[in-house]
Amino acid sequence: MRRLTVARSLLIGAALSLAVGCGGGDGGDGTPHFIDETATAGIDHQYTGEFAYFVGGGVAAFDCNGDTRDELFIAGGSSPAALYRNDSKVGGTLQFTALPSPVTDLTDVTGAYPLDIDADNETDLMVLRRGAGNVLLRGLGDCRFEDATASLGIYPGGAWTVAFSAMWEGDASLPTLAFGNYLAPDGDTCGDSELVRPNGSTYDTPITLSPSYCTLSVLFSDWGRTGQRDLRMANDRHYYLDGSEQLWKIPAGKSPTLYTEADGWKPLQIWGMGIASHDLTGDGKPEVFITSQGDNKLQTLDTGATGPTYHDIAVDRGVTAAQPYAGGDVLPSTAWHPEFEDVNNDGFIDLFVTKGNVQAQVDNAKLDPSNLLMGQPDGTFVERAEQAGVTAYDKARGAALVDLNLDGLLDMVVVNREANITIRRNVGDGNAEHPALAGHWLQVQVHQPGPNANAIGGWLQVKVGDRIIERELTIGGGHAGGKLGWIHTGLGDAVSAEVRMQWPDGELGPWMPVTADTFITIDRASDQPTTFVPKD
Repeated sequence: MRRLTVARSLLIGAALSLAVGCGGGDGGDGTPHFIDETATAGIDHQYTGEFAYFVGGGVAAFDCNGDTRDELFIAGGSSPAALYRNDSKVGGTLQFTALPSPVTDLTDVTGAYPLDIDADNETDLMVLRRGAGNVLLRGLGDCRFEDATASLGIYPGGAWTVAFSAMWEGDASLPTLAFGNYLAPDGDTCGDSELVRPNGSTYDTPITLSPSYCTLSVLFSDWGRTGQRDLRMANDRHYYLDGSEQLWKIPAGKSPTLYTEADGWKPLQIWGMGIASHDLTGDGKPEVFITSQGDNKLQTLDTGATGPTYHDIAVDRGVTAAQPYAGGDVLPSTAWHPEFEDVNNDGFIDLFVTKGNVQAQVDNAKLDPSNLLMGQPDGTFVERAEQAGVTAYDKARGAALVDLNLDGLLDMVVVNREANITIRRNVGDGNAEHPALAGHWLQVQVHQPGPNANAIGGWLQVKVGDRIIERELTIGGGHAGGKLGWIHTGLGDAVSAEVRMQWPDGELGPWMPVTADTFITIDRASDQPTTFVPKD
């Protein structure tokens, strides 16, 4: 994202003067209301195609014109992908305009992830495709792009790619890239996933990550909080007999190797679809949620573990989501995109999970609505999708929870297979005419000089009272799509907080006091945050 103009006034204005209360939602249980604005938002787009596009269908959310609002780049499968400019007024209804271009209207697109690959403060797009070769679109400003795949030396490949992650190693000028390939070009066997490292200003030949087991999501993460970022892979057991979920050790400058049982890694075989991570226990180490068919997994490190030894806490936390909660279908669910965010600003993280039958699998639910699992003070989650107004029966795939109208409330974008994308505006405790915040919030972006301008691999810490909420800054995970922009934190009743960054190299910045309900930038070159006031 382009760096913001400094403004040191507090966030004010009639469009954002929303009431803040301690109650919330339907029946006072803290559930926010979402208003379906698909019909009026100006987006008409489906993810289409036969077998080759049963998986994928991601969306990338990012700012490409410098107004700090998130644009949307949406995969189309057999139909062209599409870029939509965000024209929403601050605090208003959601409005988008299509930006057709032969550069972005690519076919065979399964998903996309935003990143600033060359640290020029213009967001770029890694576009994933099936069979036609992946494409790196370099941002030129004003939502214009150019194909920089060849100039950067990125091998486009020809597999069925649906997963991507990126991190910066050492002082490299370009990030290390990981591509998760589902099926090989023949469409019958698992495709080998790949690690691509830079060599100066271009990229080396891909390193094959073999064995590969039909990968659907990948994520670089410092799982042990040691400064070492490794690569987690979610794999679809439908296509393998002897494989499992994987964690690749990625030592800087050395060849990747798999963690094994000798390292403490426990084999896990599921229909792995998507990955989300967040520190749920407050120990500074991220838990990992993996979507699947049937019960989903939520893994936490064993107490005292020196290696990647995890155990499952999905049942204890209430997030297995193994069957539909509505619609009457009792068969197992099929889950795709997971995302941790605080959608009601109460200071407790929530979990959104998209659901939908692969196509017409008779052993899995056909009526399979997505889950909105609301985080509780005791660390458990409670299903509230119906109360929030987000229950639907389309075959959902990728998604994004983002503040599209810059009012402090996270809105919802869902990509559907063979149905129009769904856009829902979060109105908190209120309604379409009178939104109302259920809690206070803070939205942050970070910047550091040189490569890795967005400090990917760092940790944002927000202190609220005696609690510290930590967010690892990553690119990857989810299902076939991700976001790059404001980092949102709910603050509950708190009207102020303190923030600091642990930068990717481990250096801790100072604690800085901030006022609630503001947009701020943390710059590594400054010991004070700057406040940004959004305008129409």
